[in-house]
Amino acid sequence: MTKEKILVVEDAPDISQLLKIYFTSQGYEVMTAGRGQQALDMCRKTPPNLALLDVNLPDMEGYDIGKILRQGARTRHIPIIFLTARGEKQDRLKGLGEVQAEYYIVKPFDIEEVHTIVKVALERARQRNLTHPVTNLPTAELITEQYRALLNGSDWALAMIQINGLETFMKAYGAVAGEEVLRFTALLLNDIVNQHGRPEDFVGQPIVGPSFVVTSAPAPMETICEQLCRSFDSEIGKHYEYKDRLNGYISVIDDTGETRQAPLMSLSIGVLTSQDGPFYDIRELSEAAEDVRQRAQIAGRDHGHRSHASFGRA
Repeated sequence: MTKEKILVVEDAPDISQLLKIYFTSQGYEVMTAGRGQQALDMCRKTPPNLALLDVNLPDMEGYDIGKILRQGARTRHIPIIFLTARGEKQDRLKGLGEVQAEYYIVKPFDIEEVHTIVKVALERARQRNLTHPVTNLPTAELITEQYRALLNGSDWALAMIQINGLETFMKAYGAVAGEEVLRFTALLLNDIVNQHGRPEDFVGQPIVGPSFVVTSAPAPMETICEQLCRSFDSEIGKHYEYKDRLNGYISVIDDTGETRQAPLMSLSIGVLTSQDGPFYDIRELSEAAEDVRQRAQIAGRDHGHRSHASFGRA
């Protein structure tokens, strides 16, 4: 089972270490940051399931971190809990009102009480179906919000991305290895969008299937997709045993009991832009993007690229 990830933003080493040791012992994966910019970089690279923020930090206030997270398409869904010595009424109002934090806890705190509050906040996020259970990328409702924004906007690009061959890979290597591939792809996507995209660009993952959604502008999307294809093809072999990597395929038993050769995993990417419209509703938009992706996948097979990413446009 994938561990839920908590980001602790605290510049006091004793408190940071206490929180890390305690929540790790409770089964969470804990990341720590002592400065605000470090915390923001971590959130963009690998979004946590929840952020515990101090207010007084060396480079910025925790309120500013929270506001930046709320403004980002890839981070606005992260539950925020303030854990701070600043307990005046105006401080609480700023944290709960302006930043829209879930809770505001004043130091000194009871760590078991903090744990209970964290569990409640995480459960609320799960019930709202906001994040993918393996990669913690935005999903469902948040993807729908992005589609609505595209329908009402201009000069946009939407990429539909799928990992081909993941199901076959999981039959040979197991579910845990398959989850690692999903996390690898999510991390790769976030890195590339951070490098070549814009702060407002979005990366999401539907709950069902090994697929991802990216929104950006047409010019950066071209670079994002090309870099994603190159990086995925060059790095996906690391998830295979040496023999399979060397052969360029894995041997699997199909439904008839026969052994067949299945190519290594690849990506297929379909891109729509606002120039391909108009699109009148979310369903039409998503189906058009998926149709372009499927055509890119077929074209890749027809050209003999059985184990390489394929990228198509409408």
